[in-house]
Amino acid sequence: MTRITVFASLPMTLLLAVLVGSAGAQPTDNASPAVQAEPAYLLHYQLKAGETLQYQVTHVAKTKTRIRGKDELTNVRSLSTKVWNVESVDSATGQMTFVHMVQDTELSQKIGDADEIRWDSKSGEEPPYQFESVKATLGKPLTTVSINGQGQEKERESHAGTKANLGMGGLTLPLPPKPIKVGATWAVPRQTHARLAGGEVKRIDVRELYTLTKVQTGVATITVQSQPITPIHDAKVKSQVVQQLSNGTIKFDIDAGRVLSKQLDWDETVVGFEGAESMMEYRARLNETLIETKTSVAARSIDQLKLK
Repeated sequence: MTRITVFASLPMTLLLAVLVGSAGAQPTDNASPAVQAEPAYLLHYQLKAGETLQYQVTHVAKTKTRIRGKDELTNVRSLSTKVWNVESVDSATGQMTFVHMVQDTELSQKIGDADEIRWDSKSGEEPPYQFESVKATLGKPLTTVSINGQGQEKERESHAGTKANLGMGGLTLPLPPKPIKVGATWAVPRQTHARLAGGEVKRIDVRELYTLTKVQTGVATITVQSQPITPIHDAKVKSQVVQQLSNGTIKFDIDAGRVLSKQLDWDETVVGFEGAESMMEYRARLNETLIETKTSVAARSIDQLKLK
């Protein structure tokens, strides 16, 4: 049976939710006249040297395809612990440098009638060959990144990470440069690509539209929506792009200057991507939650000295 490119690298995409990262773009804030009287909030990262942030990341996806009258269902799931170790903070520039890694993961994959494949890195067992490349990255630095308060990358050293962005966002949340009010929006452009029937590659321009929808007890609620700028009329192109377009909600701690949680959802159906009777349904959800923040003994000692 003909398979579409969405499955070509399926085992490797199981950890994309925690391995991805892309260079931050310059957002532009835009407040409507209706919110001019409201208070403005500065949304900036405020990481501290010596602290460690741990996030639990869950990614579940179901893809159903119908080609030449035959259906195939694919289910994938990953539960991983993402870690940021903050190495330094430049007091003069505000630039923050952290090392990004994945501590552990549980993976499962079922394609069609084949048996489900599972692996838990904490079990001590060797992974199935489909997940061998994932094991090699666990507990090791993937990327060392320096960012400013807006979440924009100023320097990056890749160790085993990737800059791929499949609609899951980059390592950091791009933030406006100035204080904004509830109702304000800002947009960040990015690009993706799709292969046409003749083999040529088509560039698709996309923007991520962010909106500050609420601020309550120091936590900002931000919605994000992926919006294709390039018109997509070809079903074959759309079938390759839908996984890279998501809608979701982000919670950002204004005082501590970090993301508390993120949820992204995908719900797309494409008809006619491989003949008139073909169909693809894609349903997925990504949840990322801050579960623990630790500060090293050395960093705590420095903070105590500053208070004296």
